[in-house]
Amino acid sequence: MSEVYGTRRARLRDRCSSSGSTAALISRPANVRYLAGAAPQGAALLLGRHEDVLVCTGPSDDRPGEGRPDESLRVHTLPHAGGDPAVAGADLLVAQGGDSLAVEEHHLTVARHRALRSVAPRLRLGDLGTAVEQLRVVKDEEEISCLRIGAEIADQALGELLESILVGRTERHLALELERRLVDHGADGPAFPTSVATGPNSGRRGHRPTDRRVEEGDFLSVCLGAAYRGYRCEIGRTFVIGTSPADWQIELYDLVFAAQRAGRESLAPGAAYRDVDRAARQVLDSAGYHEGLPALTGHGVGLEIDEDPQLAPAAMGKLDACVPVTVEPGVHLPGRGGVRIDDTLVVRPEADGGPELLTITTKELLAL
Repeated sequence: MSEVYGTRRARLRDRCSSSGSTAALISRPANVRYLAGAAPQGAALLLGRHEDVLVCTGPSDDRPGEGRPDESLRVHTLPHAGGDPAVAGADLLVAQGGDSLAVEEHHLTVARHRALRSVAPRLRLGDLGTAVEQLRVVKDEEEISCLRIGAEIADQALGELLESILVGRTERHLALELERRLVDHGADGPAFPTSVATGPNSGRRGHRPTDRRVEEGDFLSVCLGAAYRGYRCEIGRTFVIGTSPADWQIELYDLVFAAQRAGRESLAPGAAYRDVDRAARQVLDSAGYHEGLPALTGHGVGLEIDEDPQLAPAAMGKLDACVPVTVEPGVHLPGRGGVRIDDTLVVRPEADGGPELLTITTKELLAL
């Protein structure tokens, strides 16, 4: 992996050089990990004139889920507690004779930016923008392998829950059990707070579990994800509890399923982000559910659970191969509940079989 991280840093250095900066300072944790292999708390990565340095406040964590720093990097540990690795990185660059530095202005606080200027007043600061995030969009096969394993763990945890007794248990209890099962099966932890929604809460995006108990006839919508070696995936499913679904539940489920399928089938290299969103959204619009729909149909995943690209009506850009995204349309009817269906897929060309589905738990409307 050392060569992989070195190649990533070289690509970023080329971007910096073309914009007139001799060095870059990376402070956003996911970006540090992408370029360095690990991101100890508060660490910053300096791409310097003569060497690259990972600046840390203390020893790195050796837990597998936290990663390990690239062996080719020099690790500089601050001698005193309370120091700022980003400020120390700027100081190191000055010692190397650097005169310009690109920083992630969208991540730095105003106070931190002022501290950088204070320690290195002659250093010309520029904005790196989202250059690292843009490099992260297309994943290599090692990254996709981590996502695939995370999806397998999430599928396994969800499958085991569906085999247990659900009636009478609270949303909060079920969410905690799912997160425990994720860790039991090898996840670093949940990719994001697990959402379990029942009855009138079902179908809400990002619903926080409550003490409401599962009742017969409820819709039960679940959204969870596993983090594995830092990479995060997502799956969402909706079920009916304890009895055959009512006609309105079947109709609503079939509609959301059709929208989700349309979104999945539109994933291809060269497809516009907004066209993927439109493919799913127009199915719901045509059925009269144009109000209250989620702001987007899906998004990228990776070292963060919500990355570029954004599959939304006004999104600009086109998909590339090897980009993992979610497709997660849903409909919520106030006071009644609703349906969400959510998969993580990897964009692949048709010659390679089309989009690769990572989350494989059945999408059949099951009565549990």
